[in-house]
Amino acid sequence: MRTIVHGGAGTAPAEPNERLAVLEGAADAGADAQTPTEAVCAAIRRLESAPRFNAGVGSAVQSDGYIRTDAGLMTDDRSVGAAAGMPGVEHAIDVARTVKDETPHVLVAGVHAVDLAETVGVETTVDLWTDRTRQRWDDLDTKPPDELGDQLAWVTDRFGGDPAGRDGTDHDTVGAVATDGDRIAAGTSTGGRWLALAGRVGDVPQVGSGFYCTPAGGVSATGAGEDIARQTLARSAADRLDAGDDAQRAVEAAIDDFDEAVEGTAGLIALTPDGDAGAAYSSEAMQTAVSGTL
Repeated sequence: MRTIVHGGAGTAPAEPNERLAVLEGAADAGADAQTPTEAVCAAIRRLESAPRFNAGVGSAVQSDGYIRTDAGLMTDDRSVGAAAGMPGVEHAIDVARTVKDETPHVLVAGVHAVDLAETVGVETTVDLWTDRTRQRWDDLDTKPPDELGDQLAWVTDRFGGDPAGRDGTDHDTVGAVATDGDRIAAGTSTGGRWLALAGRVGDVPQVGSGFYCTPAGGVSATGAGEDIARQTLARSAADRLDAGDDAQRAVEAAIDDFDEAVEGTAGLIALTPDGDAGAAYSSEAMQTAVSGTL
């Protein structure tokens, strides 16, 4: 099994070597799996449990003081599952897999996604706060107000100059793509944007934006979520794979087109059935790791 993972496109991370070691362990976990879907889920679960990333434990906090997680998963046969807006769910990728494998739907959100997770045995009462996120919350110059209507004004005022979240400080979304030389799977998981309006859902669980997969290859995206969603960035790279580009050319060209269209930063990873891997980004940094052979 060949697996590539990313830890988000954004500013240069603190302790990059330690962070890269976690990514390498996640890629190794994927490489040891039996199927591409299992590989993607195994790799992402590792990263959802690592507080260095904005997924699962350590995720961003929304304007009402709650942490909500999102994820999406797709295979080359166009089977898709996604889940969004889930407080207390560390392994959002497992809920996305449940939606893909066990429901007739593509996306389940909010309290009912949490109920679905509980029904299939995914833990739903995890404390997703870390010392880092608690300190960042405590250090806010002003806390969001209690009422949602007041929070809307607070969020609009606070991020009025950067409505798409383009500053690159909290885009540590995680993703993985895996292939066994025949089948392919791609997935992405996130805690969203720091201090976004309660209930905000970004690109990650949107098919074609945060993730996409065809017989030609799989793609996972990261970065400024609203811009990525507007540009359907993952689908853009996958279309280039379908047209015959190799993995590196596909992600580089998709990032170039993205940069010409919007001001935001983004990153992509891609993997083809023959194990050709590619990664590109327009942010300050994006760490990746590749493991396994075909």
